[in-house]
Amino acid sequence: MFDIDWMGLLTREVLRERGAALIAESCAWAVGLSDQPHHERRAGRLVPTGLTVGERAAHGRPLAGEEDGRLELGDARPGTFQDALNMVDAAGRVQAERFDDEVLVPFVRDTCLEAAARARETRRGDWAELADDLGEDPRDLLDVVRAGGWEAPLRIDAEHLVLAALGGVPLIEVEAEGLPLSLVRAAEAVTRTAVVPEPVPVPDDSLAGALFLARAALDDSGCTVPVRADEADLLLAALGDSGLEPEEVSAVLPHLPVEEATITRIEATLAQR
Repeated sequence: MFDIDWMGLLTREVLRERGAALIAESCAWAVGLSDQPHHERRAGRLVPTGLTVGERAAHGRPLAGEEDGRLELGDARPGTFQDALNMVDAAGRVQAERFDDEVLVPFVRDTCLEAAARARETRRGDWAELADDLGEDPRDLLDVVRAGGWEAPLRIDAEHLVLAALGGVPLIEVEAEGLPLSLVRAAEAVTRTAVVPEPVPVPDDSLAGALFLARAALDDSGCTVPVRADEADLLLAALGDSGLEPEEVSAVLPHLPVEEATITRIEATLAQR
């Protein structure tokens, strides 16, 4: 058995630091639930109730049917966010499963990657030893995180954090709180699905090799495209792992699909170092 408790503690510390962001993402995810047709399972059959989720909640009736949901979410006040998580959608899938896949899983993955990047910078010896014990390359944060198994227990912690903050709050209030961020996320989704313009040609042939490495690092980093400012540290770590020197990073950034705010943040980080 590997002694990796220190890394588990670090992931939980980073999760606490990012708690407000998790709550915000959860509220944004909930936007639109009230407008959906309400369904429940009766005698094993999925049937519409004739009301929207919001209408049913307004009448004080539970959103989750007796045959649906997770046991641990069952003790919820009607019309609350926790009650909504336990209801089924039109396909018969419990909303909590969608919440896991669409919010908790990616958020926890990013949290673990942020913790890994911090560990590599602040505990170099421990990080190298940990990666060696796990049989992974210490430069590949994602592979080490996957091998370490920190995501599953951290996902439970993240779910508890969300339920403690939002579980008893009326769904309509959660949606109202999440509306601004949901609009931002919708705009980002449109941007990601748009055709990415070709990178600006490299004027200096000496940068061709560095740009090739940078593009490969971006592809492997898991960052969204164009890269947002909140993923600047993740991109910078990936570029460093590819072997690029700080001056090369500064040179290739304008030729990568990244937001201007991302470039500014990376340049500030490099300047501090």
